Amino acid sequence: MADRTRACTACHGDQGRAGPDGYYPRLAGKPAGYLHNQLRNFAQGRRHYELMARLVDPLSDDYMSEMAQYFASLKLPYPSPKADNAISAERLAKGQQLVTQGDATRGLPACTQCHGVRLTGVQPNVPGLLGLPLDYLNAQLGAWQTGQRRAHAPDCMAEIVRRMPAQDLIAVSSWLARQPLPNDTHPAEKAPAGPPLPEALRCGSAPELMPTSEAKRGERP
Repeated sequence: MADRTRACTACHGDQGRAGPDGYYPRLAGKPAGYLHNQLRNFAQGRRHYELMARLVDPLSDDYMSEMAQYFASLKLPYPSPKADNAISAERLAKGQQLVTQGDATRGLPACTQCHGVRLTGVQPNVPGLLGLPLDYLNAQLGAWQTGQRRAHAPDCMAEIVRRMPAQDLIAVSSWLARQPLPNDTHPAEKAPAGPPLPEALRCGSAPELMPTSEAKRGERP
C-alpha cells in the first residue's frame, strides 16, 4: 500500500506527514473512518478539489477504505507548531474560550465536546484539530462557510461556522495552530461524556457523537 499511495504522499508528504506548503494536511494517524469519509466526500462532490476528485474517481469504496486504514495505522511524530500570524492576546484568548468552553449564548458547543478533550480526535470518524497548519485550518473553516466543503447530513460543522463571524474563526484557528501536541496523540476511543448535542448540531458523518439509539438509526452502510 505504501507504493500504491505515492500519488497521495506526493502532496501530503512522506507517509502522509503533511505537505510543506501548509495546505495539504497530515493523513498519518487520523481516524480511519474520517479519512474514508473524506475520500467519499471528494468522490461524491461534497468536497471540491479537482485533483483529489480525479484521483479517487476510479477507486472502489473498498479500496478507499483500505487506503484510509493504511494511513490511520501510521504512527509518526508531529512537528512543533509554527503559527506566527499577527493576532492580539485578547483574540487568542477568545479562540481558546471557544475551543474549550464554546459559547452558550450562540448555541456553540466547545470544540472539545466533539473532537476530544485532548483535541486529537475521536474514533472512528472525528479528526484531531492539533498539528494542523494555520492556512489549512483557515481554508477549511472558510470552505464550510461558503459551502465549498460539506459532509453527510446533518452537517454539524456547516451549522457551527454559520453561527461564527470570520474574526472568531480566525481566533479559533490561530489558537489551535499554536498548541503543542500532547504526549499521547492517538484519537480518543470514545466521545467525551457530556450532554448530547442539540438536534441542529448532530453530525451525520460521526454517529458516535449521537445518543446510541440515534446512532444506530443513522448508520450508513
